[in-house]
Amino acid sequence: MDKFVKPKILIKLGTATLTKGGDKISRAKLEDLANQVIQIQQNYDVILVCSGAIAAAKQFIKLEKIGNDLKEKQALAAIGQPFLMRLLYESFRDFEIPVGQCLLSYHDFKNDQSKTNIYNTISVLLKNGILPIINENDTTATEEIKFGDNDKLSALVASLLKVDYLILASNTFGIYDHEKQTIEHIEDISKVRKFITDEKSSQGTGGMHFKLDAAQIAQTAGIETWIINGHENNFLLKALDGRVKFTKIKKD
Repeated sequence: MDKFVKPKILIKLGTATLTKGGDKISRAKLEDLANQVIQIQQNYDVILVCSGAIAAAKQFIKLEKIGNDLKEKQALAAIGQPFLMRLLYESFRDFEIPVGQCLLSYHDFKNDQSKTNIYNTISVLLKNGILPIINENDTTATEEIKFGDNDKLSALVASLLKVDYLILASNTFGIYDHEKQTIEHIEDISKVRKFITDEKSSQGTGGMHFKLDAAQIAQTAGIETWIINGHENNFLLKALDGRVKFTKIKKD
């Protein structure tokens, strides 16, 4: 497999980040994201993992006969994914960033040929200056809906691509200790789980335990994970420049 020339960053954006904690995909947040990506791409190859298909469906389509069980959420995801990609496409187009969509499932990572195909596809996109945007294929796989809001998927993709940094956007400035202070450096993930509650955002399906699970996968693959506050404007640039507190989980 060919190596990429630039170091690689994979950025995972959950529903709560893309909606800024509300009930609609925030165009302002997407513009903020695109503005940051165009600057980061000068020094890094960037891959995005984005949730938000269900939120996009609820934003654009009024459904009176859709409930809240798993199969109905899958239907919402099928409706919302094109809307989500349209919003992303339009936001990045304004900054002249072409995008490509990759819908994956966890089963793809259990098959060597599928993993090779994923690697090759994303490699070609990056080499041609196209931003890969990855989401779980919720209509055929249910893991994201049930567990983790794409945290695990982002770690699996990061490991496959051998990225340099896995960045998980959250609604906090990383992991807090009992005094609500950011734990800025972590080596042993097991030692910080005692600080984590089971609280989830109102829109996302993940939580900090899922982010630590993802970080564990990345750490085993030799990848450093950052947990940063995605609700902040310029959150990526601030983290890369060291202008904001966040949690770094060291690689093995």
